Amino acid sequence: MCLILLAWQAHPDYPLVIAANRDEFFARPTVQAAFWAEAPQVLAGRDLQAGGSWLGVTRQGRFAALTNYRDPAQNQQLPSRGALVAGFLAGNETPENYLARIAASGVRYNGYNLLLGDGQSLWWMSNVAGEARPLAPGIYGVSNDLLDTPWPKVGAGKTALTQALDDLPDDRPLFHLLRDDAIHPDEHLPNTGIPQAWERMLSAAFVKSPSYGTRSSTVLYRRHDGWLTFDEQTWLVGAQHGPRARYRWRIEE
Repeated sequence: MCLILLAWQAHPDYPLVIAANRDEFFARPTVQAAFWAEAPQVLAGRDLQAGGSWLGVTRQGRFAALTNYRDPAQNQQLPSRGALVAGFLAGNETPENYLARIAASGVRYNGYNLLLGDGQSLWWMSNVAGEARPLAPGIYGVSNDLLDTPWPKVGAGKTALTQALDDLPDDRPLFHLLRDDAIHPDEHLPNTGIPQAWERMLSAAFVKSPSYGTRSSTVLYRRHDGWLTFDEQTWLVGAQHGPRARYRWRIEE
């Protein structure tokens, strides 16, 4: 994922609302979100190159999502970060215990942000920033830096998400904000060590280029009575519409 916007206990009827874009090279093989044969409670997309995922949820309402921390000096020999999402969704540990176990394991990964929830709490951890922490009720955003780093698309996305909450259960405003392809001015862009042309391209919430771009937009929200909606739009080269996956069920307590 390259942009995750979330509202945690910020709406009286919808305690969890997620709007997220996954950006990736179009050549990297991917399977759209579906329930996994080997873990039938898990609904998530799958990276066929490494086997992990970037965002998913379970029938019991467990949630996990990940973004990479942008660093040009990636170590390609390290394990896939997508395994962190898959591992949480396939298990039954609390977010706190799972993150503590990861931190104590000594396994090294390239930089990441990991968001985990179990319906009772929502946690964030980055192996770049140090200790995991629970999130208080509020509106949050993360791209390819740390949580709430004020990159232009994070700030604009949080503002748009706050406004879109008033329209639920109509999720069209959530998909609309994820489709924002506006490029931000150079003076507002971060310097993350990549070429300036890429900084410009990646400054948009919805990324477009011939070889790399937004591959999927996902909207997920849980209602106070336990009904959960998961809606994912796949994007093809040239920002063309691909298949759409829609699921809705009541959380199994």
